[in-house]
Amino acid sequence: MRLAKYLAHAGVASRRAAETMIAAGRVSVEGETVIDPARDVREGDRVSVDGRELSGPEPRVVYALNKPVGVVSTARDPQGRATVLDLVPARGLRLYPVGRLDADSGGLILLTNDGELANRLTHPRFEVPKTYRARLAGAPVSERELGALRAGVRLEDGPTAPARVRRVSADEIELTIHEGRNRQVRRMCETIGHRVLALERIAFGGLRLGELAPGAHRRLTRAELARLRALAL
Repeated sequence: MRLAKYLAHAGVASRRAAETMIAAGRVSVEGETVIDPARDVREGDRVSVDGRELSGPEPRVVYALNKPVGVVSTARDPQGRATVLDLVPARGLRLYPVGRLDADSGGLILLTNDGELANRLTHPRFEVPKTYRARLAGAPVSERELGALRAGVRLEDGPTAPARVRRVSADEIELTIHEGRNRQVRRMCETIGHRVLALERIAFGGLRLGELAPGAHRRLTRAELARLRALAL
C-alpha cells in the first residue's frame, strides 16, 4: 500500500493532507524519513508521524452530528470556541469533520477517521449533493429569484452550478448544491437580494438530518456507509 493511502487508512488525515505531511518530512518508515507519498508500505512496517508510531489502520467509523449554531466545524479553534469534535466521543480514534458549516449555521455534518472517504465526499468531482433550508429576509421570494438560483448565479469567485430549489414557505427555501465554497448558500441568496437569517443543512448525500436533536450524534449503519461510498465512486 502506498504511504499516503496508509496514513489515510490509519485515520491520520485525508490522502491529500497526508501527502503534504510526507513532503514536509514528518513521516518515517522503519525509522527512515520518507518524503515520497508513493513509497510502498508492507504489512508489519513501522510507520511514525512526528515521532509517534502508528498502530496500524483504525476501524472505519462515520458519525452524523446535528451541529448547533455557535459551534465551529474544525478540529481545533484558536479562539477557544467549542468544536464539533467536542460533541462526539472519539474513543481513541482520530476523527475530523467532513466538509464545513460556518459557526452561524447548524445541521448535519459528518465526522470520520476515514480520510479517503472524507476527501471523496467533499471533492467537487464527485458532485455529492448537500441540501440546506434557509430562512430569508425580504420575503416573499419570487419565482424569478428562484429561477436565478436554479440557473446558477455569479459570485465573486465565479458562477455557481445550477441548484435544485423549492419554496417551503413565504420566507423559507430548500436549496441543494454539490459545490462546497465558503458560505456559498448565504452568498447565493444575497445575490438574489435576500439575506439569510437562519441556515440549516438537512441532508448530505443520501443521509438526512431527520429527528437528530441539536448537539446529538449517531454512528452510521453499514447500509448508510455503503450508500455514501457508492456516491463517491
